[in-house]
Amino acid sequence: MSDASRPTNPKTNFKPNITALQQASADNPSNWPDSLDWLTPACLEGMLRGIEKEGLRMQPSGFLAQTAHPKGLGSKLTHPYITTDYSESLLELITSPKASPIAALNMLRELHILVYQALENGELVWPLSMPCMLSSDDDDIPLADYGSSNIGRLKTLYRSGLGVRYGRRMQTIAGLHYNLSFGDGLFASWQNHLADPQNDVQQRLAQAAMSLTEFKNIKYLGLIRNFKRMSSLVLYLTGASPSVCPCFLTGRQHDLSLLNTTTYYKPQATSLRMGKLGYTNSVQDQLDIRYNNLPEYIEGLRAAINTPFSRFTQLGVDDADGNPIQINDHILQIENEYYSPVRPKQITKSGETPSHALEARGIAYVEFRAIDLDPYSEIGIRLHTACFLEVLALYCLLLDSPDLLASEDTLIADNLERVVNNGRDPHLVIDTPDGEVGFSEWMQQHLQAMLPLATLLDTKHGGNDYRTAITLMLGTAAYPKATLSAQILADTKTLGSTWQLGHNLAVQHRDALMQQTLSPNTRASYEVLAEKSWMQQHDLEQNELAQSQPQTFYDYVQQYR
Repeated sequence: MSDASRPTNPKTNFKPNITALQQASADNPSNWPDSLDWLTPACLEGMLRGIEKEGLRMQPSGFLAQTAHPKGLGSKLTHPYITTDYSESLLELITSPKASPIAALNMLRELHILVYQALENGELVWPLSMPCMLSSDDDDIPLADYGSSNIGRLKTLYRSGLGVRYGRRMQTIAGLHYNLSFGDGLFASWQNHLADPQNDVQQRLAQAAMSLTEFKNIKYLGLIRNFKRMSSLVLYLTGASPSVCPCFLTGRQHDLSLLNTTTYYKPQATSLRMGKLGYTNSVQDQLDIRYNNLPEYIEGLRAAINTPFSRFTQLGVDDADGNPIQINDHILQIENEYYSPVRPKQITKSGETPSHALEARGIAYVEFRAIDLDPYSEIGIRLHTACFLEVLALYCLLLDSPDLLASEDTLIADNLERVVNNGRDPHLVIDTPDGEVGFSEWMQQHLQAMLPLATLLDTKHGGNDYRTAITLMLGTAAYPKATLSAQILADTKTLGSTWQLGHNLAVQHRDALMQQTLSPNTRASYEVLAEKSWMQQHDLEQNELAQSQPQTFYDYVQQYR
């Protein structure tokens, strides 16, 4: 679409009073629209965030590390902060919930320092989301090994099933999850505002009959629906996978172009990781899992868990010798197999599934999953990205959030694919329920409306990190060459390959992290955790062996079939 034919006044697919938010002074957080006059910095008390960051261990030659998870890092089955995801080589670092984004990033840095101090044989951590220098043989991607206990073997079997279903190559993609919760004070103030005598009787009665947990569930699901609507913005601003190494494309059909002899790409791509070549699959496209109310979401998830899928049945659940190769032949082996850019979460108790935890105690936090690793950061994410995600989360929480139906879901998926492949095209348009809009203008409109919320967060935390983040993102929305994806392609061209860029950055990050130290107390606490995790794994395995009639792993697996 030409500039002349592009809409000059793009509408939004939300129904809130965005104009009122835009008019609220960025220097005066108390200048809110009437609907938000209850929102004060005190409402943000108790807000917590945590980060889960993946990264492949690689040999100095660039190929995937074939060594076991470093013993000094503790047991990956029981350690609370350092584990592995799909492969034995795919590190996963998890921070505890923190009261500020800086605190979360500081802990993530500590975990990276520990990792590099434990790595041997010159191993590095690959800084890009998309892998490089993979062998042509899928079996050279080692499954994560969690020991001899039944629960440990089940975790490995789940990963075996993913490999059988989708191939191991796809499971080497790395990303970052940003987990966020708001304090009960925010929801209580909001609920009290809605129950105000000035509101209509029906609304007051509805609030009086609703528990705080029910109210939180409604508002968190509204946040999730709006985040899905805003996911194109996230892919543009944080996308950092516009190119891939040829090894990732082995045996796959694609429409990428050669950037050079060692790199495939799309000229205007943002995040191939989040597209059809990345961590998605067509099987789950048929799932109709909705986020309009919690019972509906849980019912959809459980239906996928309990529904066999013919292609997975044909693959078989056991090999020729009777050894399990996947947990079951259902659409999802377990609930965590469901791929989604955002999830409602509740902390699970021992033996509890995610859906049972949600059903019993409601939504505790939201997990944002559509985030590529920032390869220019030693820890995969920078402060301005963390602050942007938190402002966006608050924005999505506060905006009106109509039910997300199948027709709009299809529209969102189409927009995502456009942004994945051509997000940096300055003339790109996306579809909304109100018609086509210019993508750049759409992004800037929403980012501008976020500024008062950034001011509110800065007032709570002090400083201007949140306003700086949104200001930077506004510039990036207007200037595609400022995106991470554009920078990666420019550097890839200069250096000659994605591999060379990734290797150079990995070495830089290792050298920088190895120059940093942990305090004696911090180091000692992590050493105790590592030792304790090995003791917990040992006790778990010994307790199973000590049973008068130990349950075989095959019988254990039958519980999930």
